[in-house]
Amino acid sequence: MTQNAFRFPAEWEPQDAILLAWPHAGTDWADRLGEVENTYIELVAAITRFQDVLLCVADDDVEAYARARLASARIDMGRVHFVTVPYNDTWLRDSGPITLHDGDDGFRLLDFRFTGWGGKFEASEDDALVARLHDMGVFADSHREAIGFALEGGAIETDGAGTLLTTWACLSERHPEADEATLSAKLSGWLAQTRVLWLHHGYLQGDDTDAHIDTLARFAAPDAIVYQACDDADDAAHHGPLQAMAGELAALETADGTPYRLFPLPWPRPIHDAAHPDGPRRLAASYANFLILNDAVLMPGYGDPADIDAAAVVAQAFPGREIVQIDCRPLIWQNGSLHCLTMQLPRGVLARVP
Repeated sequence: MTQNAFRFPAEWEPQDAILLAWPHAGTDWADRLGEVENTYIELVAAITRFQDVLLCVADDDVEAYARARLASARIDMGRVHFVTVPYNDTWLRDSGPITLHDGDDGFRLLDFRFTGWGGKFEASEDDALVARLHDMGVFADSHREAIGFALEGGAIETDGAGTLLTTWACLSERHPEADEATLSAKLSGWLAQTRVLWLHHGYLQGDDTDAHIDTLARFAAPDAIVYQACDDADDAAHHGPLQAMAGELAALETADGTPYRLFPLPWPRPIHDAAHPDGPRRLAASYANFLILNDAVLMPGYGDPADIDAAAVVAQAFPGREIVQIDCRPLIWQNGSLHCLTMQLPRGVLARVP
């Protein structure tokens, strides 16, 4: 099978399951474990209404505890499958497999280097996650391709038709020696894309990913992009950069030369971690960090009046899909949200559950 025969599916295409990792005392969630466990229960309950969950657990004790918590919430446990594997933390969007499909039964699992977002955190177990899952026989008819290049899944968006969307801030931070043309060629080759669209503006305070695209702008269809807007001129840190990003998006064209349909998301009020040792810390709350499922979209809520309006925008962008909002305030304490925790597994890639 040649590399060119493979395709990078869009997130809205059919899925087998969502890959997650249960938080435990050995992860960075330790200080607020009970709070984030409740969010995980809400998340797993929502996902299993539509499809399966493949849930990584660190050991037998963590599995027994997670199983009991989920079962007590009356979750359909026939849709929750456990796999025991080490991990440093639970941000599987960035350490999980990026899956290409050949259109028949073959899959290519791209295993890029995961460096803890440019060496910010210890990540050796997370970097080995894809290889371990593959060696355990979790995936069907698949070839794992180890790529010695730092790339996180949250840094890239595909429309499933050969267009990749990403941010210069993140990729240039990981690879300061490379220019845009070089990075475009590398990404296009590995990810089976015909073109790469770059955003040079937009970021969120409290985000330590160096401006992952999945906090800023997301494809909703090959001709549609949902993005995080900011209409609060008093929010000096975000108004200018996000307005500039909106202008960049308005100037982009689809592969056939037409402007994208754009869906701006409302701006939530600032949320701060008041207990941070260095003083109140702004947290990265973005409505763009939603997760597309079979027949649904799960999206963050932040206990903000804008939650309702944000859900209406996502519903407009994804007609025919149920919109389910998850309270993600416990997640942004660790600088990520809903999409960051999850990695979709395309239809047919899951072989079995250990």
